[in-house]
Amino acid sequence: MGIIRTDKWLMNDFEQPVKICERLKPYFNGQTAQSIYRQLTNFGMYGPSGSAKRNLNRMVEQKAWDRIERLYQNYKNKWSGPDVPVFLFPIGQSGGFFIRREERQKGGVSFPDKMFLFLSDIEDPKEIEALLVHEYHHVCRLQALNKKMEEYTLLDSIVIEGLAEYAVLKNCGKEYLANWCRMYSEKELSIFWDKYMKKQLSSKKDERIHDQLLYGGGRIPKLLGYAAGYNIVGGYYKTHQYSTKLSFTAPSSEFLE
Repeated sequence: MGIIRTDKWLMNDFEQPVKICERLKPYFNGQTAQSIYRQLTNFGMYGPSGSAKRNLNRMVEQKAWDRIERLYQNYKNKWSGPDVPVFLFPIGQSGGFFIRREERQKGGVSFPDKMFLFLSDIEDPKEIEALLVHEYHHVCRLQALNKKMEEYTLLDSIVIEGLAEYAVLKNCGKEYLANWCRMYSEKELSIFWDKYMKKQLSSKKDERIHDQLLYGGGRIPKLLGYAAGYNIVGGYYKTHQYSTKLSFTAPSSEFLE
């Protein structure tokens, strides 16, 4: 499938994002357009505003859909990855509750069968590549593991994030890593691991503590699960050879050895 030409949707219905989400209903089993929009705005999809319209105009000027199609096809071939639809939208002003590159205003969310990228102004093409690598790695691993979403544990989630960002390191370089990769020192992460995470690794995705530890907030350090995941994966690959394809299939528990 590759890039879906959402630019045409946006040109017609920019002021009515819920109407745009009507077109997404075939990709979300049984969900309403309103619930799809709510879900996507949590990860950064735009709401109608002057800044979002400027982002859209820049995306059109920079031929974002064509550029990301080329990137997507390159990595699909390179990784022998699944063929899924990829949806591009402007990013929201606040960027939702989590943007993996807050200072650069890019975001995304992935599912086993689809991928969404939320963009502003593409100044450095490598930034967009890093975002696509991270999100498409998710798609590949989610498909390879083939588990129901409710079966994923906190350990699964932090390893998924760590592996996706390690793929960014290998393909784009350390300067394109998300800021959460260097948010905490090794010593801090060790303390946080023992204090917050070690006894909660089997928490399931539908349990409140899962997202509390993954995203942080309140007494829990910001994006703790993401930072811990990257630290675990990075530590594993200090003593193991890296293989992109094995990173899709290796069980999460292997990275704790």
